[in-house]
Amino acid sequence: MSQTNMQDTMTFKIKTDDMEGAKEILQRVYSALLEKGYNPINQMVGYLLSGDPAYITSHANARTLICKVDRDELLEELLRYYLEKR
Repeated sequence: MSQTNMQDTMTFKIKTDDMEGAKEILQRVYSALLEKGYNPINQMVGYLLSGDPAYITSHANARTLICKVDRDELLEELLRYYLEKR
């Protein structure tokens, strides 16, 4: 078994063509949560941290939609948007 060099940086790559879909899904899920009276930010953070889709309403097919995208893709889209809008 080889030892990992603590000096090396691992790289992480996500297909960029999936990002447009992630953006649209985040917007649709946000709207569905808002329509049902939930705090969308709190609910989406709960989902992103835990991976438990129960944080997302099934209203407007939001739960099914968010489960179609890997959480790491959703986090990348959120981080990209935040840093580009600063």
